[in-house]
Amino acid sequence: MASGATETPEQSNPGWSALRRFLPYLWPAGEPRLKARVIVAVLLVLLAKAATLTMPFAYKAVVDRMSTGMDEAAGLIIALVIAYVAARFGGVLFDNIRNAVFERVGQDAARRLAETVFRHIHALSLRFHLERRTGALTKIVERGTKSIDMMLYFLLFNIAPTIIELAAICIIFGVKFGPGLVVATLVMVVAYIAFTRIVTEWRAKLQRQMNEVDNQAIARAVDSLLNYETVKYFNAEDREARRYGQAARAFADASVRNEQSLAWLNVGQSLITNLMMAGAMAYTVWGWSRGAFTAGDVVFVNTFLMQLFRPLDMLGWVYRTIRQGMVDMEAMFAVVDTPAEIADRPGAPGLVVRAGHVRFEDVHFAYEPGRDILKGIDLEVKPGTMTAIVGPSGAGKSTLSRLLFRFYEPTSGRITIDGQDIGAVTQASLRAALGIVPQDTVLFNDTIGYNIGYGRGGATQAEIEAAARGAAIHEFVLELPAGYDSLVGERGLKLSGGEKQRVAIARTLLKDPPILILDEATSALDSRTEAAIQETLQGVAARRTSIVIAHRLSTVVDADQIVVLDNGKVAERGTHAQLLRKDGLYAEMWTRQQSEREAEEAAEAAE
Repeated sequence: MASGATETPEQSNPGWSALRRFLPYLWPAGEPRLKARVIVAVLLVLLAKAATLTMPFAYKAVVDRMSTGMDEAAGLIIALVIAYVAARFGGVLFDNIRNAVFERVGQDAARRLAETVFRHIHALSLRFHLERRTGALTKIVERGTKSIDMMLYFLLFNIAPTIIELAAICIIFGVKFGPGLVVATLVMVVAYIAFTRIVTEWRAKLQRQMNEVDNQAIARAVDSLLNYETVKYFNAEDREARRYGQAARAFADASVRNEQSLAWLNVGQSLITNLMMAGAMAYTVWGWSRGAFTAGDVVFVNTFLMQLFRPLDMLGWVYRTIRQGMVDMEAMFAVVDTPAEIADRPGAPGLVVRAGHVRFEDVHFAYEPGRDILKGIDLEVKPGTMTAIVGPSGAGKSTLSRLLFRFYEPTSGRITIDGQDIGAVTQASLRAALGIVPQDTVLFNDTIGYNIGYGRGGATQAEIEAAARGAAIHEFVLELPAGYDSLVGERGLKLSGGEKQRVAIARTLLKDPPILILDEATSALDSRTEAAIQETLQGVAARRTSIVIAHRLSTVVDADQIVVLDNGKVAERGTHAQLLRKDGLYAEMWTRQQSEREAEEAAEAAE
């Protein structure tokens, strides 16, 4: 993962690279309507500025006519007042039409970029997702896409128009008042920007300190409340209140410093702008006293400067927003730049499953260098048979299923299906041929019908219900008030363990894969539920090439082949009866589990 995706805004030094990468989204190829919207929005920006720049001229003309004291000029003055009001309204009108026209462009650009990021995240390896916090990853994407619209607005409709207006004012001042006022205006703007940048950087540090102490206060409060019983056990209410009070006082002090810094920023900005205003107006009054300027020139200069100060007053906020936006976009692009660990080879063909003959040929694998998980696995699963993989925890059983799905690539060796190396075919065709009922079934926070139908896109309701019948869950679903429209809750928490497993089985049945993997599908269930689920699984596995990864040996006694893994190697293989006669590791595990099961049954009988 590129470092930019994990840096905080204060740690990174964002440049314009992220912005340059995003700008092509504003001029999308093959989208003439969106390009037209961009052109219209730019024209509206120019029209709004033109309307704004005419206001001081109308205002000046009104004052000049009124200063003559000629009553017969009243009609003209009223017309000029109307022109002034029309210019003000025109500026607002063009700005809002511009926003409405451009909104589709900005939203479409953000949507396409978000879809690109989302698709890329799904293409990244399982290792990436296991090493990342999902909440942090979604926050990166959320912040990156949300910052786009705000940055576009400020850059295109605040910064750019301000630059245009500044250039126009300097030209007008230079023509009408000479270079002195132009230089004074530019000096004021430079001083204003420099002061705002320096104070904003200082305020950013204070804001960071305030956020840190706020997080500490919240963390202490949440931790104390989560450990409510422990606090009561040790009579620690006063201690917890003191600790929280310290954090709250620190936050209050930080908030005061932050608010004081904002006051200094506002005072400093106001001092610079008002000094410029006073100097410019004093200069025009002096020129009026010498007959060089008219009374209207005083309001002319004042109006122009007021219009220029209005966007400048937002400069601190705009600067922070753009700076933060570039940080967020860089973090998002860092995710996009993360290479996919597992990628299809150029021109890779699709997998063609004829019989479902699976072979592991001298497969070695390590999640990390120096920590070998599989150490030369040779394993054959013949078509239409069931092979059970058993062994102690950490022996590498579940790793085999992950390699078969190509979540990882073997360090050496290869895996074939019907003689085809799965590393040489497309991942989509490989996974289309595989079905799995995992140990930990995680469901989408949607309906039961949706979760079952997820097994095959476009499945009909009749097909979904047929799969549910095959998994022996149809009757249960019909008893629910909403039937197949019943929500299962986040991660399926509204369903019991057995019900979730049956939904997972139905989902796999609907997919109807030629090769089936059952990864300890009943290990977390009680004995009665396990027996019912096991009967369903045996029916599902019939007539398919099946690989069963099991912890409880009683669930695989009927397997055509049982492979015992130990320390990443095949320790034993054979049928249940053959392995018991060998009196090796399998027999030892069987004896121990039978003793534990007898003890559990005796305890249940005693109750």
